[in-house]
Amino acid sequence: MKKYSLATSTWDEKELVAIQSVIDKDIYTMGDSVAQFERDFSEFVGRKYSVMVSSGSAANLIATAALFFTKSSALQRGDEVIVPAVSWSTTYFPLQQYGLKLKFVDIDLETLNYDMEALEEAISDKTRMVMAVNLLGNPNDFNTIQRLIDDKDIILLEDNCESMGAEYQGKQAGSFGVMGTFSTFFSHHMATMEGGFVTTDDEELYHILLSIRAHGWTRNLPKDNKVCTKSDDWFEESFRFVLPGYNVRPVEMSGAIGVEQLKKLPRFLEQRRKNAELFLSLFAGHSDFLVQKDIDNSSWFGFSLIIKPTSSLKRRDVIQCLQEHKIDCRPIVTGNFIRNDVMQYFDYEIHGELKNADYLHDHGFFVGNSQVNLTKEIKFLYETIEGML
Repeated sequence: MKKYSLATSTWDEKELVAIQSVIDKDIYTMGDSVAQFERDFSEFVGRKYSVMVSSGSAANLIATAALFFTKSSALQRGDEVIVPAVSWSTTYFPLQQYGLKLKFVDIDLETLNYDMEALEEAISDKTRMVMAVNLLGNPNDFNTIQRLIDDKDIILLEDNCESMGAEYQGKQAGSFGVMGTFSTFFSHHMATMEGGFVTTDDEELYHILLSIRAHGWTRNLPKDNKVCTKSDDWFEESFRFVLPGYNVRPVEMSGAIGVEQLKKLPRFLEQRRKNAELFLSLFAGHSDFLVQKDIDNSSWFGFSLIIKPTSSLKRRDVIQCLQEHKIDCRPIVTGNFIRNDVMQYFDYEIHGELKNADYLHDHGFFVGNSQVNLTKEIKFLYETIEGML
């Protein structure tokens, strides 16, 4: 085995043909292929609407922004939003950029998602939104989350960028919140160069997303919409701006690639889960490592390993050993995010202690999973680590 990579390409000749089809049309901006991918993705996720954007980070940005532009003003600057202490940076940045106050809550060291007891304690009369992040493919316990917020005026927003295809009680992760966000970056469950989605069942939010994805103009809105009154004059509506938007449109090639990738996604997910079965058979109950506990039906973005307090292993030694054997590894997402220098720009508070996030930060790492059979790689990982003991 030459290398155990963090991710592998999901493309074959079908994606190259899709790219060529866009070249043949000579139309490279967002067009028919993106629209087809959006329809197909909505069907896959079980949502009414999907809006494709340039990245999962952009998806989080416009999902946050959209909540400020509803007629009922769903969110306002200064509102309290609960977030897990472990997630990717662009889960948090749009919230900060829109002036929200973040309340950081600890994670469960086994699932890597919210510590539900801590989440319940953190919810207050000031809480206006809970950001649920499905980490490394693992869906949250949405029954518990819904129980905690159902009788309160609290929005649930779902960052599913690492967990495409995950399911909770037969329902797709990314379809529980008022909106869900997804990523189609190279290392994720399917790849469209760069790309992402916001999905929702709310028509008003859908129309807002259509506008702010492209400059905040009216051009991409249907005649009858919930943002503005739109005339039949195409010239007038060409450059008419109604919301403070962005340009986070995907390119047409990404849409064409996505149509082909989505056809393969069920097979990709099946292989990822088979790889996980092998990984768990080797590492579950290991004397030196904690591994992620599947809440229901994870899509297994990667495989986390957290050194147990009782182990004599040191992470730096494990990482060095993996590097020497050409086994790619990374921190578990950002670790405890509040330990980053960027927090000086945030308005935030910490609920209780973040002891689990801190422990993960200092003792955890993850290795890759992908849509190909990793039997050799996973066994090699196990043998390499066992060789250190």
